[in-house]
This record gives sequence, structure tokens and C-alpha cells, in this order.
Amino acid sequence: MTYAQYRVLKAVETNPALSQRELAEQLGISLGKTNYCIRALLDKGWVKASNFRNSHNKRAYMYQLTPKGIDGKARLAMNFLRHKSAEFDALKKELAELYKDVNRLNGAD
Repeated sequence: MTYAQYRVLKAVETNPALSQRELAEQLGISLGKTNYCIRALLDKGWVKASNFRNSHNKRAYMYQLTPKGIDGKARLAMNFLRHKSAEFDALKKELAELYKDVNRLNGAD
């Protein structure tokens, strides 16, 4: 699963009535990528789509997370949290080294 799919799951959980176009705008990704993510989530059984009964637009769907999707979203969140924490720790170390270099250079003036 990708971070984009995690973001789609999160957005769909918050607002199931978003169209794919609205979802793409909200997430700042292309409509094609949004469609790809939704289809992948539907195929995995993490999201289900149902037509709006009272909608004038019969192509309008409501996306809902399934119980499998809720569990998957939680696992994805943990995996991304671990990954981003490791990146953050590496960045802090790199920044500390840069500060040392800058302080050393400033002291040499």
C-alpha cells in the first residue's frame, strides 16, 4: 500500500460523499491516481462503493471503509509512523552535524 492510498482511506473515512474529483483536489493528486487508488482499495475489499439513492447524478458514489479497511488503515498508519520517525531521526542527526560544521566555520573567522 502507498501513502496516497492511506490518505484516500483517511479522507473517505472522514467524508464518504466526496467525489473522486473532490478527493483528488483535497489530496493534491491527479484524478487518475485517485481513481487508481480507489480501484485498488475496492479490489482489496478495504472500501466499498454504493450509489447515492437520492442523487440526481446516478454515477455519484459514496465510499465507505469496510472493517477490513479500518484494520488496514490502522496498520498502514503504524507502518508510516515508524518510517517517518526513522526519517526524522536521521534528519535530526544530519542537522546536528551541519550545525557543528557551521559553528566550526564561524569560529574560524
